[in-house]
Amino acid sequence: MSVTSIPQSTGQQQHDVLVIGSGAAGLSLALHLPTHFRIALISKADLNQGSTFWAQGGMAAVLHTRDTIDSHVQDTLNAGDGLCHRDAVEFTVRNSRRCVDWLVEQGVDFDLREDSKESDSPEFHLTMEGGHSHRRIIHAADATGRAISDVLIEKAQAAPNIDIFTHRVAVDLITTEGRCNGAYILNQQTGHVELFQAKSVVLATGGASKVYLYTSNPDGASGDGIAMAWRAGCSVANLEFNQFHPTCLYHPKAKSFLITEAIRGEGGKLLLPDGSQFMQRFDSRGELAPRDIVARAIDHEMKRLGADCVFLDISHKPVSFLQSHFPNIMARTREFGIDISKEPIPVVPAAHYTCGGVVVDTNGATDVEGLYAIGETSSTGLHGANRMASNSLLECIVYAEAAAAHIEKNIDKAPPLTAVPPWDESQVTNSDEDVVISHNWDELRRFMWDYVGIVRTDKRLQRAQHRAQLLQAEIAEYYSNYKVSNDLLELRNLAMVAELMIRCAISRKESRGLHYTLDYPDLLDEAVDTILCSRD
Repeated sequence: MSVTSIPQSTGQQQHDVLVIGSGAAGLSLALHLPTHFRIALISKADLNQGSTFWAQGGMAAVLHTRDTIDSHVQDTLNAGDGLCHRDAVEFTVRNSRRCVDWLVEQGVDFDLREDSKESDSPEFHLTMEGGHSHRRIIHAADATGRAISDVLIEKAQAAPNIDIFTHRVAVDLITTEGRCNGAYILNQQTGHVELFQAKSVVLATGGASKVYLYTSNPDGASGDGIAMAWRAGCSVANLEFNQFHPTCLYHPKAKSFLITEAIRGEGGKLLLPDGSQFMQRFDSRGELAPRDIVARAIDHEMKRLGADCVFLDISHKPVSFLQSHFPNIMARTREFGIDISKEPIPVVPAAHYTCGGVVVDTNGATDVEGLYAIGETSSTGLHGANRMASNSLLECIVYAEAAAAHIEKNIDKAPPLTAVPPWDESQVTNSDEDVVISHNWDELRRFMWDYVGIVRTDKRLQRAQHRAQLLQAEIAEYYSNYKVSNDLLELRNLAMVAELMIRCAISRKESRGLHYTLDYPDLLDEAVDTILCSRD
């Protein structure tokens, strides 16, 4: 799909709602808002470059009588290791069917069961993933995110009330008397910072997995929304919980290609280099254990053996089954000389999902008036200490709908927009230190991988904190003297989010969910959120 910017910016824009982010959360919210609202939708690159587009597995939902809301709730609570907020979990799961129905109404073509296609009431084909007790993952082959993204992009482009601005990076939020009423936005095509004002502002910028050296995420996952919200006065929570997807393709040219959990759900086995299975030694659920357990098991075995990777084998399934269920993975791995119908796939863990984020309520509202956060940017209480597979797309749609309803109900209470000064570019020069920025990028991602990765210790975290603080001091100097660029903004945001992650990790004196530390291997008796308040 070719996606271009619709309007040409004049450098200053006023709208009813400003949505920063163009994945499932941002697009869904824009489409749920009333058509008489004027909406600005900001995209960092083309609309189809975010995490939603690349999501393979699917979306969890209770869709038939063989499953129950209570079961989905309990599975989520179990995966979250005692830290999920039950009210958020129940709210999300109760709304799952309606959100699927809404996506179908928009035109998303989810897969149907072959044996029901000709019946009067065809059923969705549902797959199984780790942590779930039932088949409840609705999907479109192994490219569910793309199916959802394509439809929502088409709808947004056709909506006359949605102005789409691509290749723009948010610099900072604007607050007046404690209320958020806009943002400064860098136009990457002109190099100038533009002013966008709105009565309500929504952060839907995704997570921060780019803080790690190895990640399954696209390049834009640089924690922009979390960092901007923190600078604006929001609280953040549970940023120590970074989910590492157990199975990313291990190949020097593959960069960040994810191998969906659905392969393990359909019988794929994890193997050591000698061909032996190992997951049963770590968990009775084997390959269907939650992601944190599988990732730690793989990490342990790789370090024990000095191995570069392990292997995921689904070659025992018929070729026709693989072609119908995993066509995208078959095609992509074939590009690297791997035939998954005949040989196992080399895989390694990689940073995949930021479970914590900006603290919000069930309306997606932050503790800064007029500012909302939805999707991976937010901390709703749904994921707890470990996100259960395929709950994230569901969370995006549910909270987008809830935030849209809350904005519609409350927008008339917002004070009129007042004049805001434009971005001052008079005192900055072009950076001649690009090599330093590049070096800092590499240093940040490497020390986060080495010291704040799958297994942690106090000493590693303290080393990482020291480096993060030094980096932020250097970045502050660049930021005050040089013209802003995408690389500088991302480095600034990720260095800040890295420090917040480290602070959260240092404060948790236990091993829970995705946070595993050798110094505190046991659970505490009480599960408590790690909350940092920027105003303290």
